[in-house]
Amino acid sequence: MNKQTEQFLNTLVQPPKDWATVGKPHPHESAILHVTGEATYTDDIAELHGTLHAALGLSQKAHARVRGIDLEKVKAAPGVRAVFTAADIPGENECGAIIHDDPVLADGLVQYVGQPVFIVVADSHDQARRAARLAVIDYEELPPILTPRDAHAAQSYVLPPMHLSRGEPAVALALAPHKLRGQFDVGGQEQFYLEGQISYAIPKEGRGMHVYCSTQHPSEMQHHIATVLQLASHDVLVECRRMGGGFGGKESQSALWACAAAVAAAKLRRPVKLRADRDDDMMVTGKRHCFAYDYEIGYDDDGRIVAAKIDMISRAGFSADLSGPVATRAVCHFDNAYYLSDVEIHAMCGKTNTQSNTAFRGFGGPQGALAIEYILDDIARNLGRDPLEVRRNNFYGPSDAEGPEARNVTHYGQKVEDNVIHGLVDQLERSSRYQERRRAVAEFNAGSTVLKKGLALTPVKFGISFNVPHLNQAGSLVHVYTDGSVLVNHGGTEMGQGLNTKVAQVVANALGVPLEQVRCTATDTSKIANTSATAASTGSDLNGKAAQDAALQIRARLADVAARHFGVEAATVRFADGLVLAGEQSLPFVELVMKAYLQRVQLWSDGFYSTPKVHWDAKRMHGHPFFYFAYAAAVSEVVIDTLTGEWKLLQADLLYDAGESLNPALDIGQVEGGFIQGMGWLTTEELWWNKDGKLMTHAPSTYKIPAISDCPEAFRTELYANSNVSDTIHRSKAVGEPPLLLPFSVFLAIRDAVSSVGAHRINPPLRAPATSEAILDAVDAVRAATLTQ
Repeated sequence: MNKQTEQFLNTLVQPPKDWATVGKPHPHESAILHVTGEATYTDDIAELHGTLHAALGLSQKAHARVRGIDLEKVKAAPGVRAVFTAADIPGENECGAIIHDDPVLADGLVQYVGQPVFIVVADSHDQARRAARLAVIDYEELPPILTPRDAHAAQSYVLPPMHLSRGEPAVALALAPHKLRGQFDVGGQEQFYLEGQISYAIPKEGRGMHVYCSTQHPSEMQHHIATVLQLASHDVLVECRRMGGGFGGKESQSALWACAAAVAAAKLRRPVKLRADRDDDMMVTGKRHCFAYDYEIGYDDDGRIVAAKIDMISRAGFSADLSGPVATRAVCHFDNAYYLSDVEIHAMCGKTNTQSNTAFRGFGGPQGALAIEYILDDIARNLGRDPLEVRRNNFYGPSDAEGPEARNVTHYGQKVEDNVIHGLVDQLERSSRYQERRRAVAEFNAGSTVLKKGLALTPVKFGISFNVPHLNQAGSLVHVYTDGSVLVNHGGTEMGQGLNTKVAQVVANALGVPLEQVRCTATDTSKIANTSATAASTGSDLNGKAAQDAALQIRARLADVAARHFGVEAATVRFADGLVLAGEQSLPFVELVMKAYLQRVQLWSDGFYSTPKVHWDAKRMHGHPFFYFAYAAAVSEVVIDTLTGEWKLLQADLLYDAGESLNPALDIGQVEGGFIQGMGWLTTEELWWNKDGKLMTHAPSTYKIPAISDCPEAFRTELYANSNVSDTIHRSKAVGEPPLLLPFSVFLAIRDAVSSVGAHRINPPLRAPATSEAILDAVDAVRAATLTQ
């Protein structure tokens, strides 16, 4: 990069020097590195001399016993150095996230097309991948189960079914003035991170293993690698500087790649890199769980739900992975922003002969909340009311209300605090001109026979915390050097979301130094032990608090030094703008640091944070699983072509409650990115398995994620003015996952447009994703039903 280019980029991304560190739109700490190509991802790490490359040999059957494997052609292929099967794994052949049902390599039984059976190690990536195709495997085929409904019919589950009940739903349903019964299906979603799964394993002395891994959960990778190699955790170091996206797909499922690379490296005593091509990545790894729903609803003349019974059946895949926690979150988010007095929920994790589905941004929350939005959409149409009116009638009541009519306690027993959904929706209704546009849409549809418009406003209430309480903890290390520079290490991982930027802002604010004086290092299991995954939208909440704890300990020590220097009480010492101040006296931060060093004052500290108030009874499905709730709402307007099924998003207005935002620029980027990603899930991203269980949408050529042309020309995003009532880091709120629920408004706007074909008298049977085919099917169904009325 020449000097002129560097100066130009600096003018774009460097904020003014007088900006505060917290609450301001600082650029991503790696922005220059990203746009110049200098950012180092796992595949960019300079390869050591003697590095070999691995590839996985994959099953071609969905469900079969393996009678024999002939690997002679694989071993004889150009450049091949070794081939390993399950028998070659030194320790336990297992990388399951929670229970032991997920082998690294299939051993005697294959359970989906794409399951790894062996590892090929060669001189180059291309040689390894070509050789992996040469194996001859003798299969005894078994009947596969491919859909969640088929799994439910066969009582085939990876975990026991879950049940939650409140009130007397059967009685309330029988007495309800109106009843609604129906089914709905929503598809899964490929994470489609820009950087695929990759691990680079380097043997160290004394059987040690250093693994660079693109992962959201280095500690879990450390545990699994130690297990497969029969090592102690202290023998394994897992490091991740940054990921090119994760979205949940690298929370547990990076384990297979890390373990396979480590096994090969340990066996050969050579560095081994395992990088998945996009086809292999999509064939091997799990996705967002698709869900099938069967529901019965009772409601009154105002559209208020008085009883709800629902069965949720997810496609778990062949193993449990994280399906249990995903289903739990789906159950807890079925209410979305609505009070449910009498409710009965059954959640089943169907065992299918497909990829083992896993975490994906939202982690079951979107699948749970989408069901009730679909149901309320039906209720509004049945009553001939504006869906927004019906939604308002079902909102949770004020947080400070008391008594049996308060309507502010969730179906799992947690009180809804800081309920701002009423004011937030009111503000968005006004700013988006919702009522005016609804009239305009009706007028347009009345004069158009082919093109039809639709409009929808949907709210979001999303619980923040891991729903497994012990995961809500984090650690950090902060070092202050004698030149005044600050180094931070924490247990979170950077995947483009700006976590390191926010943590650096928090530390800079705590020490009163400019942001450029603080640097975050790679996540490393030898520095912070026993970390949780960077997931559940908790990255900034947990690691920000832990880093702040460490920084404040250092600041307290420095304040004592300054107090002695100035002759004042330590409580009167302030840190700001790179200075240490006491009344009219001041001293540069760097000078105070040197004084502290010369006085042998500790200039580093560890920090720790655990989220308070979180508890959960998994058997009763009752408790306080979330520290707080984030709120949001979106208005979307679409137009569809009723002859082709094509559609376009014309305008989107988003309003998001980020509390006291740590960094508005990053948060608005996350809101918009989550919205577009969720829109892809509900409209264009269709996973399709053929009758033999092979995933046919396993490449960019067959799987359509949203492109820039799918973004609306009018895209308006604002942060709602609010301060978190819970004691989060600087009273901010999480912003990773909740925005993914905002494009419910897109899906329901499409449904609104389809409904107009039948003058809004028919509930369109629109499935998700609402592809052009699905839209045409729904249009045809509405037309056919209209003719029979």
